[in-house]
Amino acid sequence: MILQVKNQYQFLHKPIILFSLLLSFFYGCKTEEKEPAIPSSMKSDSSHKYSGLVDLFKEWRIFEKPPFVDGAPDYTEETFKERWPRFQELQSNLKAIDTMGWPVEHKVDWMVVWAEMNGYDFNHRVLKPWVRDPAFYKSVWTYKSDVPAHEGPTHHATTELWTYDFPLSQKERTRLLEDLKVIPVLNRQAQLNLTGNAKDLWITGIRDIQNQSNVLKGLKNQDTVKDDTQLVAIIDEAITSTDDFVAWLQSKSESKTGPSGIGKEYYTWYLQNVHLVPLTWDDEVMILKRELARAWTSLKLEEHRNRNLPQLVAANSPEAYDKMADEAAKSLISFLDEQDIVTVKPYFDTALREHLGEFVPKEKRNFFLIGEHYDPRPLYSHFYHWFELARMEHEPHQSEIRRGPLLYNIFDSRNEGTATAVEEMFMQAGLYDDSPRTKEIVYIMIAQRAARGLGSLYAHANEMTMEEAGGIHSEYTPRGWMKTEKELLIFEQHLYLRQPGYGTSYITGKYLLENALADYARIQELRNKPFVTKDFFDTLNSMGNIPISLGHWQMTGSEEHLKIFKEE
Repeated sequence: MILQVKNQYQFLHKPIILFSLLLSFFYGCKTEEKEPAIPSSMKSDSSHKYSGLVDLFKEWRIFEKPPFVDGAPDYTEETFKERWPRFQELQSNLKAIDTMGWPVEHKVDWMVVWAEMNGYDFNHRVLKPWVRDPAFYKSVWTYKSDVPAHEGPTHHATTELWTYDFPLSQKERTRLLEDLKVIPVLNRQAQLNLTGNAKDLWITGIRDIQNQSNVLKGLKNQDTVKDDTQLVAIIDEAITSTDDFVAWLQSKSESKTGPSGIGKEYYTWYLQNVHLVPLTWDDEVMILKRELARAWTSLKLEEHRNRNLPQLVAANSPEAYDKMADEAAKSLISFLDEQDIVTVKPYFDTALREHLGEFVPKEKRNFFLIGEHYDPRPLYSHFYHWFELARMEHEPHQSEIRRGPLLYNIFDSRNEGTATAVEEMFMQAGLYDDSPRTKEIVYIMIAQRAARGLGSLYAHANEMTMEEAGGIHSEYTPRGWMKTEKELLIFEQHLYLRQPGYGTSYITGKYLLENALADYARIQELRNKPFVTKDFFDTLNSMGNIPISLGHWQMTGSEEHLKIFKEE
């Protein structure tokens, strides 16, 4: 059973972790607590059947979307207070479900729903992006995320320009008009809701809203839009509203003096009970420091090994880049297929080729583009992301709970961790046997991810400002590759301050995936069975975009990695 905790935030005073408490529910640890009362709405047999969980999940997802007022989602304090009892009822209904005898995959689904509800609770009590984070009100998005949903807190009525084909059909024109009408209403509401004092979030968030105005002006001037009087009028309203919002944010900015991080204790709770990462803030610091040192050391030894080899030569023209990108895509897909790394589906090549990039002059290349112009394969390995998104489209998961994106970026350890892990795993499996110097790029990428994640940890602990965290990010990235273009640095550190745990998820997710692989291989060895790389990755893929800790559990049947925080 689940222990009832009167105050979910008593962890600030007592080292007890809700994640570990759940294990007593799943594994029958004895407790003197009484069984929670089952609400009348859950007293039917369905409350103990998996179908009851699926029904509750659907209710929860409907509730999670706020009511709309004048066409815009309502994030006002009064509305949150009015809805809170219904949330508590849903949470109680979830805890009343008896999972005894369920297969592991169904218990995993229960934990996904539990984590999402914890995310709502945490946002309501602590993170409060609608109060603290101006970038939460960014409405216009020009690109599809490479993970299942947008990175960072995002409101519920965004305009996804990348989903529109111009010139617009009548149906799509109507959809765009309705999307854009939300912006002025939401911007007005934002000026009532934004009462927080998080200085770095406030100052940096202004850039996001300013950029929205620029995007809207570009949309208005498109050849297929500029003669549409009604559409242009709606865009003009959105531009004026956005510019007014920017002016208001700027007028308030000097009064913002408070910290933007959530603190170590809240950070740890969020990691463990929302993103289901069985680590603490201190654990993540240790892991990222270790990975940063390992990456630098490995890079220097690799450089020594390759000292008599010619340096890599960057593509110096669009034609050279396109040729190199095509060959890199063929090399990666062929390697995965011929070396039995993973079952290569027909949509892999299609998904990858939509993101091969293009030639960028040397003076305009950011960190990732520098490496990509030497050899795109390390970055294309990270584009495992696009295989996963294509799988969601072509092979939707049989579980309704796992079929779509998990809320609150709960997928980060799985998607970002896997994409980062395979960069090195594919290298170790032989992808760069034809180009030893390319291995140096892989270690530079690992070091950059460790450095930026480490900076984000200190920012969330309020031991550094966002700018100081960016200093670690920049100074500890090899070869000065983070010093060439500042926009990426600001974008990444801002995102990680907005979304706790995301900046570290690349490295800690990699760490958790390596643990899962090691445990899986050990169990195979104990059973006198061979470790088959393709079986491991195919099994991982089949489980969907759930946290690595849950994938590890489902893949191996072992929950030991989830019990490490259990109170003595």
